[in-house]
Amino acid sequence: MNVRSRWLMISIGLGILLNPLNSSMVSVAIPRLQNVFHLDYTGVSWIIFSFYIASSIAQPIMGKASDLFGRRKIFLTGLVVAFIASLLAPLSPNFAWLIVFRIVQAIGTSMMVAVGMALVRNHITEKQATALSILSIFLSGAAAIGPFIGGVIIHWWGWSAIFFINIPFVLVSFLLSWRNIPKDKPSSSVSRGMSLRKWFDLIDASGILLFTVGLVALLASLLSAKSSGHISLGNVIALLIGLALLGAFIRHELRAASPLIPIRTFAKYPAMTWVNVEFMLVNILYYSLFFGLPSYLQMVRHVSEYQTGILMLTLGLCSLVTSPLAGRWIDKSGPGPALLVSALLMTFGSVWLVTLNQTSPVISVCVALAAFGISNGLNNVGMQAALFQSSPQEIIGVASGLFNTSRYLGTILSSLLIGIVMGGKFNFDGFQVLGIILTVIALSLVFMSRRHQKSGQSHES
Repeated sequence: MNVRSRWLMISIGLGILLNPLNSSMVSVAIPRLQNVFHLDYTGVSWIIFSFYIASSIAQPIMGKASDLFGRRKIFLTGLVVAFIASLLAPLSPNFAWLIVFRIVQAIGTSMMVAVGMALVRNHITEKQATALSILSIFLSGAAAIGPFIGGVIIHWWGWSAIFFINIPFVLVSFLLSWRNIPKDKPSSSVSRGMSLRKWFDLIDASGILLFTVGLVALLASLLSAKSSGHISLGNVIALLIGLALLGAFIRHELRAASPLIPIRTFAKYPAMTWVNVEFMLVNILYYSLFFGLPSYLQMVRHVSEYQTGILMLTLGLCSLVTSPLAGRWIDKSGPGPALLVSALLMTFGSVWLVTLNQTSPVISVCVALAAFGISNGLNNVGMQAALFQSSPQEIIGVASGLFNTSRYLGTILSSLLIGIVMGGKFNFDGFQVLGIILTVIALSLVFMSRRHQKSGQSHES
C-alpha cells in the first residue's frame, strides 16, 4: 500500500469511526442524562433508540445518494453535518432538542459509513482486502472503546463532553479527506432537466417515508405502553398505524423500480435470508449486554462512570484480539465452527448474567463481558464469511446492504427489549429477566449455527 493510499485510509477511517463511537459512548451516559433531564429509563433510552433508527434509515439512503451525487461530496457533507450536530447538542435547552441533534448526528455520521467502503473499493487497487479489514478495525475498535472513552470523559468533564470530543476527529478528517479523496466523476444517472417525479423515483422517496413513519410509530407505541404500565387507545392506534405503514412499505418495495430495500432478494436467496436473521439476533444479544450492563453497574451496583468504562473495556479488548485470530481460523475451516463456538459463548454469557446479584465480585462481571467480547470477535468475521458463502457474486453489493440493515435492526430491537423489560426504571429483577431472554435467543443461535456447518460440508463435497 503506497503513501497516498495510507493517507486515504486514515482520512476515511477517522470519519467512519464517528458513527460507532457515538453509538457506544452514550451507553455510559444514560444514568447521568436520566438525572439531568429528570426522565425515567424508558424515556432516556430514546437517546440510544433515535440514533439507531436514524442510522438504519440514513445509511441506505446516503448510499444511494452517493451514486447520484458523488461519494466525495457525500463524505465531506457528512463531516460538516456531524460537526454542526456535535457543536449544538451540548447546548440543547431540553431533552427533546438533544434527541433532534442526536438524530442529525446519526445522519451525518451515517453519510460517511455509507460511502467509506465504496471509496476504498474505487480508489485502492492494491491489497484491497487488507484495506477493507483496516476500516473494519476502525469501526469495531471505535465501538469497543466507546464506553471506556465515554466513562473517562463524563467522569472529568460531564456528559456534554461526549459530543465535543467529536470535533477534533471531524476537523482532522475533513482536512485530510479534502486533500486525499479523489474528486467525483460526473454521474450518468443525474441530468439537469430531470423532473421532480424522476428524482423521487431514484431515491425511493415513498419507500423512505413509509419505512420511517411506520417504524417510529410501531416502536413508540410499544415503549409508551410499557412506560405507562397499561395499553391505551392511543397506543393501539399508533401500533396499528405502524404495522399498516410497514405493510404498505413492503408492498411498495416489491413493486418499486429502485427500492430502498430490495425485499425480493430475501425470497430469491433463502440462505442469505437466514444469515441476515441470524446476524440480527446476534446484534440483539450483543447490544442488549452492551447497553444493559453499564446501567446494571451504575444503577444496581453504584459503580462510577469511570470504573464502568474501564470494566466495559474488557468487552472491546476481547473482541479486537479475537477478530484477526478468527480470520485465520475461518480461512481454514469455514464460518460454521467459529459461529457455533460464538453461539455457545453467548449462551454461557447469558446464563452467567442470570447468576449475577447485587454483591457479585467484579471478576464475575468480567467473565460475562469476556464471553460476549470473544463471541463478537468471532461474529465480526464469521457472519461476513457466511454472507459471502450464501450470496451469489452478482448481488454481493445488495447482500452487503441488507446485512448492514440487519445489524441496525438488531441494535434497535435490543434497545426496545431493554425498554420493555425495565419499564420506567432500570432494576435488578428486570436485569435477571433480560438474562433469561438472552439465554433463549443464544440457544436458538446454537441450533442455527449448525446450518453453516452443513453448508460448509456441502461446499467441500
